[in-house]
Amino acid sequence: MITSSYKVRVWAIETRRNASGKPTSYRVSWQVEKETYKESFKLYTQADGFRSSLLTAQRAGEAFDIVSGLPPSLTRPTGDMSWYTLTVAYVDMKWLDAAATARQTTAEALIRVMPVFVKRDRRAPDAKVIRSALRQWGYNTEYRTNREMPDDVRKVLNWLERNTMPVRAAIDPDVLRSLQRAVTRRLDGQKFAPSVARKTRGVLFSALDYAVEKKLIDANPLSSVKWTAMPKGKRKVDKGAVPNPTQARALLSGVGALPRSGPRLEAFFGAMYYAGLRPEEAVSLNKRNVVSLPDPVWNDDDGEYVYDWGTFRLDKAEPHAGRRWTDSGKPRDERPLKSRDDDDERTVSFPPDLTRLLHRHITRYGYGPDGQLFQAEQGGEIPMITYTRAWRAVRKVVLTEEQQKTPLAARPYDLRHAAVSTQLAAGVDPASVAAWAGHSVGVLYEVYAAFLDGGEEANRARIEKILGHKPRSKLEE
Repeated sequence: MITSSYKVRVWAIETRRNASGKPTSYRVSWQVEKETYKESFKLYTQADGFRSSLLTAQRAGEAFDIVSGLPPSLTRPTGDMSWYTLTVAYVDMKWLDAAATARQTTAEALIRVMPVFVKRDRRAPDAKVIRSALRQWGYNTEYRTNREMPDDVRKVLNWLERNTMPVRAAIDPDVLRSLQRAVTRRLDGQKFAPSVARKTRGVLFSALDYAVEKKLIDANPLSSVKWTAMPKGKRKVDKGAVPNPTQARALLSGVGALPRSGPRLEAFFGAMYYAGLRPEEAVSLNKRNVVSLPDPVWNDDDGEYVYDWGTFRLDKAEPHAGRRWTDSGKPRDERPLKSRDDDDERTVSFPPDLTRLLHRHITRYGYGPDGQLFQAEQGGEIPMITYTRAWRAVRKVVLTEEQQKTPLAARPYDLRHAAVSTQLAAGVDPASVAAWAGHSVGVLYEVYAAFLDGGEEANRARIEKILGHKPRSKLEE
């Protein structure tokens, strides 16, 4: 990829005047390849000096950078590196070792704080155009370095390189106050969720640490700043979003009745509800992961088949990030289980309800050529858009209009929350629940505290039983 060029033209100085004809500024314009660059100065001598430097560099045979438009002799001093240039270098440094979802998270966080460092200029690109250029190209190392970038995008990124504040501006108190707002509030002024704000601040902190490492600033300014506006609150599940067993079963049955892909998705969603799997874990399920799936046994008394408990042994997950962020170019990135090392596995027991769904699914559709349990109609993994559309459709069929307006089962992920809360309500010890869900016990208590509190009466009854107390009804007789 071409990064510099000797094809340079430097034009005469342009005098900018106000309505009365009085000079207001002096503009130097020059061209590298087909890109035009401009710098304005208050004084003619400043503009003339800058133009002379460009001409001197051209005559000396210097190759001009096609991003900044400048020759090496006029490149900004290290301490004055632009914020855009720093963040691009930071993204590139992280790229190879980062998961696809982490790459995407880093880009989104840096995009949120970028407006703080963009100089006010009526000729600046539209804010939406800037965000799109950064998301699709600027903060995507693979696309920026190995793909043909559209001219309009390159123009926007060139403008950012020249017009974002220097990194050292981050130590300014006013800039820090603006950063706090960018980290904690959306463009419409609404507060970000605590998790989003924490992630954004974490990426900003890390980028500024990188600036210290590059000797652009002496110390990370966030180290000594306490942001009181950071959204407070622990990670916790909204009880209003969690379906009860009756609602969950109705939703699963409703999925099975949907046309086309519906029957393929009933067991897929069932794995989230009955086994508490994350969507990226359910997508990656393979024949090797089904370590126990007992055959049904006919019961003459009831005149039906009886199913038993089964077991998954999970060894990987495939989180969705989008094709632009993965090394493979596929929408999903193959990763270890969340918060675990590459070779770690997790064993999950699931009840007879899921055993029944899986037997029916395998009988109808079998396994994929590579052993994949859940497949799309045309083969391959189930696209995220397919199962999210199905979930939106089944909510409209199963839930009342009033319920559809609430957070109840708004996302497939709420089935996992329902699984964990149901296990806790059933009295399963938290250590086992945490192990099945892939949490630490500490995280379980933090995220599902409301459901643990809700079992107060059941906990008291268990203690009374251990202590040998008679039932309350007997005492009252």
